Amino acid sequence: MSRGIDTIVLGGSGYVAGELLRLISAHPDLELKAAISGSQADQTLESVFPQLHASFEGHRFQPIDSIVRLVEEATRPVAVFSAAAHGASAALVNEVLEAAKGDDGVHVVDMSADFRYTSAEAYEAVYGQPHGAPDLLPRFTCALPEHLPEDRPRHVGHPGCFATALLLVIVPLLKLGMVEPDLYAVGITGSTGSGGSPKSTTHHPLRHSNLFSYKPLAHRHVPEVTALAERASGVRPAVHFVPHSGPFARGIHVTVQGTLRTELTRADIAAEIDAFYAEAPFVRVVDGEPRMKDIVGSNYAQLGVASDGKTFAVMSVIDNLTKGAAGGAVQWMNRLLGLPETTGLTLTGAGWV
Repeated sequence: MSRGIDTIVLGGSGYVAGELLRLISAHPDLELKAAISGSQADQTLESVFPQLHASFEGHRFQPIDSIVRLVEEATRPVAVFSAAAHGASAALVNEVLEAAKGDDGVHVVDMSADFRYTSAEAYEAVYGQPHGAPDLLPRFTCALPEHLPEDRPRHVGHPGCFATALLLVIVPLLKLGMVEPDLYAVGITGSTGSGGSPKSTTHHPLRHSNLFSYKPLAHRHVPEVTALAERASGVRPAVHFVPHSGPFARGIHVTVQGTLRTELTRADIAAEIDAFYAEAPFVRVVDGEPRMKDIVGSNYAQLGVASDGKTFAVMSVIDNLTKGAAGGAVQWMNRLLGLPETTGLTLTGAGWV
C-alpha cells in the first residue's frame, strides 16, 4: 500500500482541530505526520480527544519548536492545516513557509481569521491587533470553494463558520441580480463555535435550554462577509446581522431576508440558486425548511427558500465544525493537492445527535 500524503496540523488541541483529525483519520489520501500544540505537547491525542483513540492510539502532540524539522522531513507534497487561534496562526504558518523555502509542494489551509483579509490594515481594523505575518497575505486566497470553482490557489484562508453559512446564501442572490443589496440576517450557532475554553456563554447550566443574542449588528464576521461577497458577486452588500448562541453543541442555522428586485416566487428563487450550485456537490436546495439534524457531522449544506413575491427569506444550515471549518478546509486541500474535492468528505449527517 502506498503511503498517504504527509499532513501536519498546527494548533491541534481545540474543537476545530479535533474535527479535522477525525476527518484526516477517515481520509484515504492524508496521513497524519504530526499534530502540533504548545499547550498539549507530548500528551497523547486520545488524552485530549478520546473519541479518536482507535485512529491515533499512542500518537503524541509535538511541540511548536518541532515545526521546522517536521516540514523539512516531510515527503512532498505536504498538507498543512492551521487550527490555531487568530493572532497566533500567522506566526506558525510563517514558520512553516520559511522552512519550506518556497517549495511548491507545501500547501497551507488556515482556519483562523489571519488570512481572510487582503491587507493587514483590514485585519487590524476588525481584530484590533497587528497582523502576525503581513508579507504572506498576497500568497493566500480566501473564499468558499463553491465560489471559486475553477481556481487552484497555492494557499487558502478559510472563511469563518457564520461567514460560510451567510455567503452560501448571499453570493448567488447578489450575483444573479435577484435581490437588493440591503440584507438582514439572523444566525444561531452551537456552543462549539465559542472555542474550548469555558466561559459564561458556554457553561452548560447557562447555555442549556437557553437562547440569546450577542454582538447584534456588530459581529466581526460581517466585514469578512461583506468583502468576500463583493469579491465573489461583484456587488457590495450591506449586511445587518444578529447572531445568537443556541442550546446545542454543533451546527449553524441562518436566515437571510431582503427585498427582491423583481417579483419572484419561491420556486423561481430556488431554481436559480439550485442551478448556481449545480456543480457544487456539498450544497443542496431543499423543499421546505432545512434542518440542522440532517447535516450535523457532515460537510453538506442545505438551503431553503421562502418568498411572498416582493421579499424573500433564504435559510442555510451547516455544521460549524465541518463545512464551516475543518470540512471546508479539507475540501480546499483536496483541490490544492489535485484530488477530487469530495475525497474523504461524503459521509452523511449523523441524524440523531
